[in-house]
Amino acid sequence: MPPLPRRELRKLVRKLGVAARPAEQKNALATLATLCRDADSRSAIVAAGAIPDLVLLLGPVFSAGVHQDAAGTLINLATDDANRVAITAAGAIPPLVQLLGPATSAGMQQGEAGALWSLSVNVANKITIAAAGAIPPLVQLLGPGSSADVQREASGALRSLAVNDANKITIAAAGAIPPLLQLLGAGSPPDVQGEAAGALRNLAANAENMVTVAAGGAIPPLVQLLGRGSPSDVQREAAGVLKNLAANAENRVAIAAAGAIPPLVQLLGHGPDDVQRDAAGALMNLAVNAENAVTISAAGAVSALKELCGLALPSTRNGSHPKHWCCSAPAMTTAALHLAVGGQC
Repeated sequence: MPPLPRRELRKLVRKLGVAARPAEQKNALATLATLCRDADSRSAIVAAGAIPDLVLLLGPVFSAGVHQDAAGTLINLATDDANRVAITAAGAIPPLVQLLGPATSAGMQQGEAGALWSLSVNVANKITIAAAGAIPPLVQLLGPGSSADVQREASGALRSLAVNDANKITIAAAGAIPPLLQLLGAGSPPDVQGEAAGALRNLAANAENMVTVAAGGAIPPLVQLLGRGSPSDVQREAAGVLKNLAANAENRVAIAAAGAIPPLVQLLGHGPDDVQRDAAGALMNLAVNAENAVTISAAGAVSALKELCGLALPSTRNGSHPKHWCCSAPAMTTAALHLAVGGQC
């Protein structure tokens, strides 16, 4: 839809007001939701004063349909960080949190969780959303009573919130880890698996959480998700979780015992750069363990890394490696992994 002239846009925004008829509000919301997919239109909609009216439409006097449409429009507007700040300043977060509850429909829960996910991309909003009490209801939405769409949006919101260190602790304390682990299973669609793994990845950057995640049985399903049957974004997140878990000494042993090393090495030569980088990061952390370093080398990591990075490993004229690289394949593997993860490829 082409952008509307400013005068027409202002008329449209006025139809969001409390004095407008429900049919007018619905039509205005539908039009705005379509318009704000375009960056120029988003700026014009905000300039026309739509955000405060959209937030008011989240209030208890309006119907579920209006709530859902208003949340959807706010999601589209929240693709710009300045708008995320403006939406929060207009008071959107408390009513969005209220609408996450069990009394609301699946469609509304999906919309509200999605709106909070979009708003939480802003660093300050991560703190505001958590302080508004969003974490417990988002955790509840991870359960088997929710649709896959709701589980995806709730996982995504928690993933974004868990970038904040204090939120990592709060989310784990709210009981998020067990349901997130359940969502890694074959019964979940790939998009849900990817968001759940992303949430666990961020949570596992906390030392206590990395123990809890591993103890909860995360490692075997994560290893399964590394396989070629998984989409590349799921493989990336699974490798990222394993990378963070492997910062723990006991987890390094458990991850290797679960068979993670061969598929991680396989990922070094396949797929997008970010997948290969996270696989290299996981292998680098695993290689801190001496036995793992031998296993990683035996799995073919040196040749894979040479191909990935275009590394010409230093050698003398007779083909042997100089002393500072050592002569052992595990030592060369570890050095190459550091280069790969450090972005020197």
